[in-house]
Amino acid sequence: MPTAEQHGLRAHSDGGFAPVQTRSERFRSTQVADFAPVTGREHEWKYAPVAAFADLTSGELDGARLEVESTDAAGVALSWVPRDDERIGRAGTPEDRASANAWSSFVEALLVSVSGEEAKAVTVTRSGLGTAPRAAHTVIEAAPNSRALVVLRGTGDARLAENVEILVGEGANLTVVSLQEWTDDSVHLASHFARIGRDAKLKHIVVSLGGKVVRVNPSTHLAEQGGDVEALGLYFSDAGQHLEQQVFVHHDAPHTRSRVTYKGALQGEGARSVWIGDVLIGNAATGTDSYEQNRNLVLTDGTRADSVPNLEIETGDIEGAGHASATGRFDDEQLFYLQARGIPEDEARRLVVRGFLAEVVQQIGDAELEERLMAALEAELQGS
Repeated sequence: MPTAEQHGLRAHSDGGFAPVQTRSERFRSTQVADFAPVTGREHEWKYAPVAAFADLTSGELDGARLEVESTDAAGVALSWVPRDDERIGRAGTPEDRASANAWSSFVEALLVSVSGEEAKAVTVTRSGLGTAPRAAHTVIEAAPNSRALVVLRGTGDARLAENVEILVGEGANLTVVSLQEWTDDSVHLASHFARIGRDAKLKHIVVSLGGKVVRVNPSTHLAEQGGDVEALGLYFSDAGQHLEQQVFVHHDAPHTRSRVTYKGALQGEGARSVWIGDVLIGNAATGTDSYEQNRNLVLTDGTRADSVPNLEIETGDIEGAGHASATGRFDDEQLFYLQARGIPEDEARRLVVRGFLAEVVQQIGDAELEERLMAALEAELQGS
């Protein structure tokens, strides 16, 4: 029977129990049986439509190999490794039942190995996964001083719970793009865990466009001195669509840096987005430089955007830390400026939205992918 801790509670001084309020105190386990059943009242699930994916949190998952396609790039190799591979579990441990269910169920992990100091790009595509509940595990390992862009792309039908581990070696510079372009009825619950080595940099980008329910939660551990993470997100929620991301950055070593920027647009009845940003600056993380922000642009009535930034600081010896959150409609001054120059209102609105979201797209660092994403966003806007 799950303990109070496994229910997300901790002992209180008066002899009772209180909900866990801080990210660093959450219960962790790779075993799904260690987590209490999901009710929707838990801190990690309270914004999510849990009934829509009960099969992924409590049901049996098919953990066999997924069908994957990959572009070729010198210095990038794909292989399948067993559950007992030494790299599995180095980046993090599940904090929720869906992640633990995927961890308990996968048979083999897809390993993406990156080496070589020259810049390179590879796209790994998962498509046609079907409508049965499935589990997956991926490990992306960047060797010391390597450079690469790795795109994990999902298309077609899916009911997928997965974990992605990202290991960034000393001095490496890695960009990982998680691109969700699933069909309208698909459900995708993903936990990403990243460990960043000494003087290494990770740019982690989440782009969620397709799917009925998409929940991608990236967790980054700045484990060694000089580590740097730029966590970016872009989402466009349509009618009846739930797009969620819970971001965690743990500064655990001196002189580390993080920047978190997530931007989203919502249109249509029942369009929903959830962003929760947690930053923990540990007592050993002197000289930390951290900032997180979330911006939401509401395009129509009937939408809802939840935005919750959180900051924990355990040392006063830091360079700086802050957070910001804003949700609003169009800037009337921008629209007036464009219309005054003869641009029709509909086109002016699209220009404003494109400019709002382009900030994230333009930081990917791959011109072809950036162009394709801007075209996809334009298609979303045409639908409005």
